[in-house]
Amino acid sequence: MKRAWITRPRFFKFLLIILLALGGLGGGLYAWLLADLPSVRTTETRLVHPTTQILDRKGRLLYEVVDPNAGKQLTLRLDSLPTACIQATLATEDKRFYQHPGFDLIAIARATWQYGRAGGNVMSGASTLTQQLARNLFLSQQERYTQSLSRKLREAYLAWQLEHRYTKDELLALYLNQTYYGNFAFGIEAAAQVFFAKPAAQLSQAECALLAGLMQSPTAYNPLQAPETAKARQLTVLRLMQEAGYINANQAKQIASEPLHYGSHLFNIQAPHFVMYVQDLLAQQVGLEQLRAGGLRVTTTLDLDLQQQAERAVQYRLDLLNCRQPGLCTAKTDRNRRVDNAGAVILDSQTGEILAMVGSPDYFNERIQGNVNATLILRQPGSAIKPLTYAAALDPSWSAKLGLQPLTPASIIPDLDATFYVKDQQGNTVPYKPMNYDQRYHGPVSLRTALANSYNIPAVKTLDRIGVNTLQQLARQAGISTFNKQYGLALTLGGGEVKLLELTAAFGIFEQGTRLEPKAILGIANCALPVAACTGDQATAGVAQANRSPLIDPATAYLITDILSDHNARMPAFGQSSVLDLPFAAAVKTGTTTDWRDNWTIGYSTRRLVGVWVGNADNQPMIDVSGIDGAGPIWHDLMLAAHPQPPPAFRQPNAIKIVNICAPSGLLASPDCPRTRAERFIHGTEPTQIDHQFQPITIDLATGLRATAATPQARAQRRIYWLLPPEYTNWMLSQGIALAPPAPDRNSSQATGHQLAATQTTQPLVLTAPTSNIGYEIHPGVPRERQRIEVAGYSADGEPWAELRLVKDGTILARATNATRISAWWVLEPGQHQFWLEGVQKRSGATIRSDHALVAVENFTAQPLEVNTNPTTP
Repeated sequence: MKRAWITRPRFFKFLLIILLALGGLGGGLYAWLLADLPSVRTTETRLVHPTTQILDRKGRLLYEVVDPNAGKQLTLRLDSLPTACIQATLATEDKRFYQHPGFDLIAIARATWQYGRAGGNVMSGASTLTQQLARNLFLSQQERYTQSLSRKLREAYLAWQLEHRYTKDELLALYLNQTYYGNFAFGIEAAAQVFFAKPAAQLSQAECALLAGLMQSPTAYNPLQAPETAKARQLTVLRLMQEAGYINANQAKQIASEPLHYGSHLFNIQAPHFVMYVQDLLAQQVGLEQLRAGGLRVTTTLDLDLQQQAERAVQYRLDLLNCRQPGLCTAKTDRNRRVDNAGAVILDSQTGEILAMVGSPDYFNERIQGNVNATLILRQPGSAIKPLTYAAALDPSWSAKLGLQPLTPASIIPDLDATFYVKDQQGNTVPYKPMNYDQRYHGPVSLRTALANSYNIPAVKTLDRIGVNTLQQLARQAGISTFNKQYGLALTLGGGEVKLLELTAAFGIFEQGTRLEPKAILGIANCALPVAACTGDQATAGVAQANRSPLIDPATAYLITDILSDHNARMPAFGQSSVLDLPFAAAVKTGTTTDWRDNWTIGYSTRRLVGVWVGNADNQPMIDVSGIDGAGPIWHDLMLAAHPQPPPAFRQPNAIKIVNICAPSGLLASPDCPRTRAERFIHGTEPTQIDHQFQPITIDLATGLRATAATPQARAQRRIYWLLPPEYTNWMLSQGIALAPPAPDRNSSQATGHQLAATQTTQPLVLTAPTSNIGYEIHPGVPRERQRIEVAGYSADGEPWAELRLVKDGTILARATNATRISAWWVLEPGQHQFWLEGVQKRSGATIRSDHALVAVENFTAQPLEVNTNPTTP
């Protein structure tokens, strides 16, 4: 008994020591880990933020981000929101929200295990919805991004306190009304208005799933700038909802098929697409939490005066195209051309600063999904991508890497019927036949002529020479981020999708050969304190971008610029005068896709870069609108607006040498060349051989053959003939270009003059168009009378026939009497068709038929093979 009395006090003493030690340890731990945390009773006061101002380059207000009245968010009842929005949020962010006490022990254990395996370097995941609230409301901006176990514990403690102060429904409501969805939308109500122009209560299941997907990364999944990426994220949310048991597989499929129509309610904002683009940049540069905290003064590169001029020009030209301007419609435009949308950007060509950005004619027009930024979405560029193909082919460094001699502006490229064998999307080898916009072949054309007139066949041949990968590499280095899969030769005709802003900036390499980065923000100041105490980056405008290694030689850049600014060179396709002509030096390229869904005009001076896209946000085809009459007039207006004073002319580098050449051959001019011109070359690439294609031949007028020593002088006549390789024979005959008579065969009697041309071909009649075994599609966006092809042929012997007839499926399309050539146009009709040329000879009266050509015509299909993508308009 005595012993027990002695033991018990010792036990209590030991227990007291343990408790004191634990208390001390707990107190120390609290003091170290939790004591400095704010009380959750300050939640309401932490929801109020100072305003953020977005300013133009002159300090004029574009948009003020006002505190979104966050005090009402705690009282928002969940039953005022669609169930789908709640379910989508929980399935995506915290599927055990209603089961845990504010922190998820399972998730924390998993993250702790990962933390240990990573050697204490990584601590990610495990954050519940309540922990996210605690982090955003109570932790400093620096601590929010710290990946550590202590941060997780502090966050969990605050979440536990929040769970004891508020109900689960109140916390979920607070989360839904504090979460940032992008485009300055804090909370689901603001997001519903910004993205879908409706209150949150009216959101559909598909819209709820899309918004829930934005929470993870509002910038990356922004549907107004990357609708395809946002759609993919929505599908992920639907999968998570299905896994959580909220919907079944059929419901997920049905919801995924629902169309998403974007729109915004009217609010006070200038240059809305640009402002929303800037907010994405801000989120990347200062972080979402600083953006949420407010108090920023952001000076941008935008020139509000120029922006407003650009907006008016876009609207005016679209009104003209759709005949919405009474008394101003021309005969050609005296109907609605079914074109509702356009995008335009104006950049400083020295600094990359964005001076104007028009994402649509009306940001608040729901019918055209006006809040979608057309300068940032993916569209096919048509021929506007061709300058990059030719730049790689002209550049000495790029050519040397390929083991090739660089081409020159005088290099001759055969614009003739050609078939390429390429891989389709299934990996099968299929034939690919590019065609020119005018459905004609132009024979031997110079690279200058081919690019200036946007001929397709020479562009494909040039890409075939340098390789598709070369174009992809140069485009990527120039700033085009979207050429990231396997493409065929149609890439040079617009077979890959691009963003207008990126393609316009990529044309910046034609200034000095270096990449031009678009720039939207000049400075960011933190003005949460009084204005006088604003701190941060100072606004700096007009600073040229830092020197970088050229992507192409400056001389190559000049050659492309010289071609794109050559009015005379583009006359065959664009005429004597067009909207591409300006009162100062400017280089320009147009582009239009085959199905009339996209058309482009991109051009520049030494001061400004202007890019324009015209089309429809819903991807519907326009009616007969090409780059020259859709985007071209807008580009013309914007170039004039962007240059109140004429810019300096393009400066010719010292490495450029001017040489007089024979234009048709690209060789040095000779006395017999019928047409010469001055051409520019990079030193060392100029021709050294005198033209030999144009040669004099003395003809015996009586026989049409070459004169011999026995030919009387009175019958001898000297003529200049164009001696081209045999591949050009049919083209020459179709153009009425005389073939040189062959040298006489010493072992046989001379042929008669009527047999001269026939020696070049085995057929007396030759059908030159259409090309056999080629297919066409009838597009709904083009008037039927404009969807036609040429049918043509000639007599190979060069002598007139009594009658020539062009025949289609046994029906005569055209007749010509006493003729050597004949041509006609045929409007496309669905089906398989046969064409041939037949004629009646004068001497024998015999009827002779040429070989036939097979042509297939189908109605337009929405998803043609990539290898057959053939944007054919300039």
